[in-house]
Amino acid sequence: MVAVLVRPVSALAETIDELTQRVTETSAAYDEATERVTEIQTQIDQNQQRIQEIKEQLPSVREQAASSIRSQYKLEQSSLGIIDLLLSTDDFYDFLQAVQFLDSISSYNTDQITELVSLTNELNDTEAELDTELAAAQQEQQNAADALKEAQDARTALQEQIAEEQAAEEEAAKQALEEAATDAGSTFTTESGTEATVEVPASSSDDSSSTSTDTSSDTSSNSGSSSSDSSNSGSTDYSGSTVNWNTDKATFVSSWGSRINSFLAGSPLAGYGETFAEAAWTYGIDPRLSPAIAAVESSKGLYCFKSHNAWGWGSSSWSDWNTAIWAHVAGLSSGYGSYLTWSMTQKYCPPNAAKWYSSVAAYMEQI
Repeated sequence: MVAVLVRPVSALAETIDELTQRVTETSAAYDEATERVTEIQTQIDQNQQRIQEIKEQLPSVREQAASSIRSQYKLEQSSLGIIDLLLSTDDFYDFLQAVQFLDSISSYNTDQITELVSLTNELNDTEAELDTELAAAQQEQQNAADALKEAQDARTALQEQIAEEQAAEEEAAKQALEEAATDAGSTFTTESGTEATVEVPASSSDDSSSTSTDTSSDTSSNSGSSSSDSSNSGSTDYSGSTVNWNTDKATFVSSWGSRINSFLAGSPLAGYGETFAEAAWTYGIDPRLSPAIAAVESSKGLYCFKSHNAWGWGSSSWSDWNTAIWAHVAGLSSGYGSYLTWSMTQKYCPPNAAKWYSSVAAYMEQI
């Protein structure tokens, strides 16, 4: 019997979600870094006026400072003359005035030199600080841009890979339907070991139809948008996109439960349509899938190889249909996928995959 396996479709979908989240996050980081660069550039523009003022003042300040340096030098060189000046004062008041005069000259010279140093330092510090901040911000912006491109490229590569796998899946499913059509009405051995008649979907003869496995319609994300009323309209789409997930649970269970009950009428599984529908809603799988498999594997529960195991699934048995249905739907979700695909068919019934796929699809079309 078939063991429960990890389903590749979900893994790919989760990877796409993760990469999309990375793109979102790195895009936000890039926007923040760009905003920071713009902010610093604005500061530079705003400070440019002050920088220009400093540059315009520097020539005159340098000239005044040079003059002060020369005066201070002369003052210091003529120290004997200064002493004579101080000694020549007539009284203490004149002495103090002479000292103050010399001190004011010295202070003026010092102030001029200090102003030059201060302006020069302010200019250098302002330009250097902003240049450093801008360089850091630009590097951060570049890093963010690189991370964004890496995430976008990774997502694009995975999307291309998925598209290639989808194309291969569609072609394999199409060939399976064509192969089964040549054996329509004959019998084959199911996974449970019973004999089943090969069924072919009526719509598979429509040249304009094709089997879709578009991951954007993966019901595990409950994102399908087509009306459930269209699922019995002859479409060969078994991807679950014909299932309307944009509704409340009660409406979903009531609608699909009724349709599944009609399909199972007169069988041991009759009346369990709502159970199939509720389990499908909970686990996000096509509600037609489990009932259709039961139709192929056990004639809708009539010939079970294990107690209440209508699906030829594993080696389990259950005490009642309610428990069995929930277990099988959960197993499909975790091990095979949310809808009928060729890849899940090869896992579920590898010896007669084409006939099994066609028959399950045919029964799904009837629901």
